[in-house]
Amino acid sequence: MNNRKLPDQQALQIRYEGYSEARLAIAKELQELIEHSVQELPSPLMVKVRSKDFVSFFKKYIRILNSGSPELIGKDGSPRITDIIGVRIICPFLEEIDMVELILARVFEIVEVEKKGANYSFKEFGYESIHILVKIPASLIEKHGACGCDVAEVQIRTILQNAWAEVEHELVYKAEFNPFGEPMKRKLAAINANLFLADVIFEEIRTYQRQLNGELGKRRHSFFKKVEDATDALLFNPEEPEEPEERLDGLPMEFILGTKENSSMDDLLLEALSAHNKSQFNEAIYFYSRILEMNPDNSVRALVYKHRGMANFARSHYEEALKDFSNSLKLDQTSYKSAYYRGLVRAVLQQYSEAIEDFTLSVQINPYQHFCLCRRGQAYYHLGDYPQALADCEAALVLDPSSQTALQFRDLLREKLKM
Repeated sequence: MNNRKLPDQQALQIRYEGYSEARLAIAKELQELIEHSVQELPSPLMVKVRSKDFVSFFKKYIRILNSGSPELIGKDGSPRITDIIGVRIICPFLEEIDMVELILARVFEIVEVEKKGANYSFKEFGYESIHILVKIPASLIEKHGACGCDVAEVQIRTILQNAWAEVEHELVYKAEFNPFGEPMKRKLAAINANLFLADVIFEEIRTYQRQLNGELGKRRHSFFKKVEDATDALLFNPEEPEEPEERLDGLPMEFILGTKENSSMDDLLLEALSAHNKSQFNEAIYFYSRILEMNPDNSVRALVYKHRGMANFARSHYEEALKDFSNSLKLDQTSYKSAYYRGLVRAVLQQYSEAIEDFTLSVQINPYQHFCLCRRGQAYYHLGDYPQALADCEAALVLDPSSQTALQFRDLLREKLKM
């Protein structure tokens, strides 16, 4: 039997609510501090704070007293309630949970870390969350005064973990009577398992996209480097033209034998981009062609034709590159990049009138391309239309005043026009 003295509810409420103003002010500043600290993360996070009202506080107070649990009772005999100020950080992806935990350790003094649900077996599913007790900075207490607590509880969850926690809180935690037989419990467990699986899948997709974007960035750099070598040399170093890089057409038999016939389209695209970035252009084209053989939808076909065209351009197979960029543009008439890339190939082939048509089409689709305007200006230059070349160059510099290629080109044009 619990012989603890019953608390004076009225006196407790007066004392508790006497701190409410300071508590709310400190909670707000904690929210602002955390929001500022997590801005460095790649995805936007949601930060919520709340100050526990007296009704909720008193219910927990009595529940802890009734439990008689020594670890929940303070030295003065009062219940130890650590979530009077609560902060919830909701992350889009699992990966960010660990990142947020590291940031909190950098910003606050950590008192305790508890990983709810970490002890579940592989057969169990339920509430999962990281609960971190942080020391309220002394500067905030000095600024706003005592708030009736010296720690705040920070919960870190994904969006889906938070959704489950909200539902479970209403159906299980707050309910006085839980009429859940085994079938209903299995349904709840299945829902939670699916939410957990969704979190894992979202993380896998994000990791794949990050790899893909990294490979795309490398590929664009190598592509534009070849463009610069092939076109700018004619303007600025006409006596030293760049020799096109020759590539073997054959694909090594050991490479063909080493590829998987059942690879997914996503796997093949990543393999293609990886090979492309290693200047293994024949291998890249092999993978791009495999994807096209899988008959994807038009948007994917347009994308793959564009990438294969870039690989053909990189190995100086310009006619094949032209065909690929043309096919891409037929499938996606809004692809200003395909029009631009086809114009670049024609400029390299010194087909300047046709290149101007492609560059014009590209800027009609997307007028905010300083590089396309500059390349069209260069095509006009090679046709001897210096005033139009200068007009395009000036337009390019309006969009990007720091473009070294455009600045150098403008100097050349002004010299030609004796301006």
